[in-house]
Amino acid sequence: MGSTFGQLFRITTFGESHGGGVGVVIEGCPPRIEISDSEIQRELDRRRPGQSKITTQRQEEDRCEILSGVFEGKTLGTPIGILVRNKDARPEDYAAMAKTFRPSHADFTYEAKYGIRNWQGGGRASARETIGRVAAGAVARKILQTLYPKIDIVAYVAQIHELKAKIDRSKVKFGDADTNIVRCPDKAAAKRMISLIERTRADGDSLGGIVECLVRNAPPGLGEPVFDKLEADLAKAMLSLPATKGFEIGSGFSATRMRGSEHNDAFEMRGGKIRTSSNYSGGVQGGISNGEEIYFRVGFKPTATIAREQKTVTASREQTKLAARGRHDPCVLPRAVPMVEAMTALVLCDHALRQRAINISQK
Repeated sequence: MGSTFGQLFRITTFGESHGGGVGVVIEGCPPRIEISDSEIQRELDRRRPGQSKITTQRQEEDRCEILSGVFEGKTLGTPIGILVRNKDARPEDYAAMAKTFRPSHADFTYEAKYGIRNWQGGGRASARETIGRVAAGAVARKILQTLYPKIDIVAYVAQIHELKAKIDRSKVKFGDADTNIVRCPDKAAAKRMISLIERTRADGDSLGGIVECLVRNAPPGLGEPVFDKLEADLAKAMLSLPATKGFEIGSGFSATRMRGSEHNDAFEMRGGKIRTSSNYSGGVQGGISNGEEIYFRVGFKPTATIAREQKTVTASREQTKLAARGRHDPCVLPRAVPMVEAMTALVLCDHALRQRAINISQK
């Protein structure tokens, strides 16, 4: 099962939604990186369920336990094990799914692949698996800040359904999104988004949207030709997150409506460095970072599990109907923000270590 991500900085996540717990094993972390439980916990708190009225009401503290690889607040260079125990599991809420496939969920495909599945909360297909990613992302962010003190990773909700926020990318800062429960820096748009999510939940339905992510002050040179291009690894990272359906970097699909003379980013000297006058490339050219701001967008579908009755079939191939029980997010976007930041940190950390391995002048 593809539960491992990365080359030099490599993580393996484990656990199921309603099992004993979930977590991650991190390999390739350099020694003597300062990291504390509180830094990891801060990110897990941003991801955890039950944090607001517009998220799932499953009540989990998601307290992290560092099992190995850290001593006296510093990494040892050995594998780091992090565990979060499940406390508020209610497998009985999913009894109806034991023999019935939820529409647009992973129930049927997991059974088709393995001939067996954990139907309690979706097992590995649950967004609860992302706890390990977020914990590892906190470690990756500390490594990046050690290597590049000015690097900054910022994600936020840019759109919910058809409601689009007005956000000046040059001004948004880390923490701006956390000033409201929908994690959108545009306060006026945030109010409308929250209201829409509440109405949709009351109607037994769900919503999707777009998370935008920015990386400032990343050095030029990160990324590997040909198959490990930086944007290719970012795309894989983002599309591996639950409920994702789209990825675009820089000008994205809007580039298809431009001419080369419009889209090309002209080079110029600025502050003694080679820079570009525009940034339609989104900070990546030829699969390698060019030192400009990296920015991309991730599209999330509406949550598949909804309270409305839907047509489906059983494992014995009988037609039936199903209205999901349990506690589910009516919109995954607010909790997806720290997940996007974590996966971004994991990709950049891996490529930073790979770059330093081949370029001795950067050591």
